[in-house]
Amino acid sequence: MDNEDLLEFIDDAPSATAAALREPWQILVVDDDPDVHESTAYGLRGLEIEGRSLQLLRADTAADALDVLRREPHVAVILLDVVMETDNAGLVAVAAIRDELGMANVRIILRTGQPGQAPEIETIRRYDINDYKAKSELTRTKLYTTLTAAIRAYDQLRRLDASRQGLEKIVEASNQFIAEPGLQGFAEGVITQIAGLVGVEPDGVVCASTLHPTADGGAHCVVIAAAGRLAYLIQRRITEIDDPHIVASLTQCLTERRNLVAERSVTLFFPGRESSNFAAFVYASAPLRDVDMHLLEVFCTNIALCAANVELVTRLRNYAFVDRMLGLPNRTAFIQHLDDAEAAGGTAGRAIGLLDVDQFAETNDMFGHPYGDQLLAAIAQRLAAVQAGAGYLARVAGDTFGLFGLESSVNPEVLRGVFEQPFEIENVLRPVSVCMGFVRCDDTAGSGQELLKDASIALKRAKELGQGRSAYYSAEVGTITRERTRMLHGLQRAFDHEHLFVVYQPQVCLSSGRPIGVEALMRWRTGDGKFVPPDHFIPVAEQSGLIVILGAWVLRSALHAIGRLRSQGIVNIRVAVNVSSVQFAQPQFLSMVDQALLDTGTPPESLELEITESVAVMGMERVADLLRQIKARGIAVAIDDFGTGFSSLSYLDRLPADRLKIDRAFVTSLDSGRLGARIAEMIVPLGHQLGMKVLAEGVETEAQADILRKLGCDEAQGYLYARPMVIEELGPWLAQRCGVSA
Repeated sequence: MDNEDLLEFIDDAPSATAAALREPWQILVVDDDPDVHESTAYGLRGLEIEGRSLQLLRADTAADALDVLRREPHVAVILLDVVMETDNAGLVAVAAIRDELGMANVRIILRTGQPGQAPEIETIRRYDINDYKAKSELTRTKLYTTLTAAIRAYDQLRRLDASRQGLEKIVEASNQFIAEPGLQGFAEGVITQIAGLVGVEPDGVVCASTLHPTADGGAHCVVIAAAGRLAYLIQRRITEIDDPHIVASLTQCLTERRNLVAERSVTLFFPGRESSNFAAFVYASAPLRDVDMHLLEVFCTNIALCAANVELVTRLRNYAFVDRMLGLPNRTAFIQHLDDAEAAGGTAGRAIGLLDVDQFAETNDMFGHPYGDQLLAAIAQRLAAVQAGAGYLARVAGDTFGLFGLESSVNPEVLRGVFEQPFEIENVLRPVSVCMGFVRCDDTAGSGQELLKDASIALKRAKELGQGRSAYYSAEVGTITRERTRMLHGLQRAFDHEHLFVVYQPQVCLSSGRPIGVEALMRWRTGDGKFVPPDHFIPVAEQSGLIVILGAWVLRSALHAIGRLRSQGIVNIRVAVNVSSVQFAQPQFLSMVDQALLDTGTPPESLELEITESVAVMGMERVADLLRQIKARGIAVAIDDFGTGFSSLSYLDRLPADRLKIDRAFVTSLDSGRLGARIAEMIVPLGHQLGMKVLAEGVETEAQADILRKLGCDEAQGYLYARPMVIEELGPWLAQRCGVSA
């Protein structure tokens, strides 16, 4: 659409719609002579200009004229006497009309009874006077001619002004619609803008059709916005609208995909994306003028594009704030909701809960992701039913749901009841348990992000307690978690700045005392020379996943150390490296070990991998298969910390291991007569029956060593023989005991 199209409606010829309006032109006669008023009224009686009658308004003074104009802003022409209460009263009135009242379109014709009173050219120019006539000149014919020219000029100016204002509204509407939060806001804006363009109150509806209207009146069309006297129609189907004219207009508009103009209404069509279209119906107080129709055509062209953009923006907003699989609010929306509640002062007496499905990853691995998705959907449905109208439910992570509501509904007792009955998935009943973390909003404060973080801290604590457990956030729990976070950051920095190092503790044959191997142990020395205990930072590394990187580094360091010992003639010494269950579960674990052996040139027989029974969470078949692959390479396998868990005996005979290590807790009890001593007495023959060698950890006294020898224990490790040492110290120590010259 070019500029000529936009200005096509500006024409001197009277339009049919303009003539149909029949609203009289208002003519203001300002004169202090009553005879002038009478003669003017007589001369214009019964005349029409541009198909419209004339309405005369009277003012006897300049002040009266201003009062009339304040009441009647649509005066087309002013017949103004120059001399009234003062010699320049007319000119003063002109200045007030233009400057104070801001009436630029009204045509002002000065009239004077004396030719000598005619204003100068500069005065006419300066005061924006449109014509000057002597009263004696204005015969009936000349008065009619003068007014016709003035009214035509006024009408053109008014149309130009309406066009400009309308185009400004269209541009403003386009900008506003882009920022609308959704289709309903867009639709409400359409009603307002259409009403503004045609100068009526916003009485209208916008109907959305996702399918083509049906023969019975478009049962698939729904009112998504309504205003004014039609506001009660919001969310109704088109067939429920009780005004036949509105129903017929909307249905025809959507069916024929075009705009409809009736005598007292306008219905506009807006094509949407795919099969989603819109129709807007607005009442009009009078038949539309040409200028109105042209503006509406331009409006439709622009807003049709906006409608498509709003749909796209709405879809993008959904992607940003709605979980696509479950249709629930996502983490971002949950945080925003918490922020909004905090800003509105609506958190008192409320709680935040996080629910995490126990062993969901294992469920996915065993039954497949579609099964897991069905399970999550069933859980979401049950939670939504329990919290209906009482809380805000979101999916904040893969198998973690967030709840916000009154403490009476967001608490362990209520939510545990959700999981009392099993879930039916694929015609099979499946029991489900969850860990839950809670935050009482009255006990803490902060942004939505901070509150969610506190709830996550509580959830982590619940997981540490075991499956199906729950925990509330407290300052103490928060302090512990923040301390772990600081330790994690410090551990990462220590690794980056080479403050971590590996030490080696010898392992000996109990019967001969000869060294048979070493265990690689990671140590952390801070910048000020202090040591951080391994039992402090190793769990943090495991929980964060940093152990994967650290473990790979320890393995390579240990293999390099073995290579260094072999170069010194110290052979037949193996190095034992601890493997976390987190490392063991990595898909690339075996390839990482293979590459480390290859890069360091270390024989697989020189390496032993120590695992704990915690790897059982991966599933026995998977663990056993991995261990068989490890042993097939010639790498030895040791089971560390045996006896400290609850499931040791149930899986021990299924694991292809070479060595069983007695935990130091049981060794310490050997010479004290406590229960731990009897456990150690049982472990030694058990290991032998399963074809494994048995190694005792933490041997510190000769008495402990003697008891272990009598029990038939094969090997030992502890301060009785040697403390952990760096590789520079280990070489000479081993050389001396292995009969190798330094």
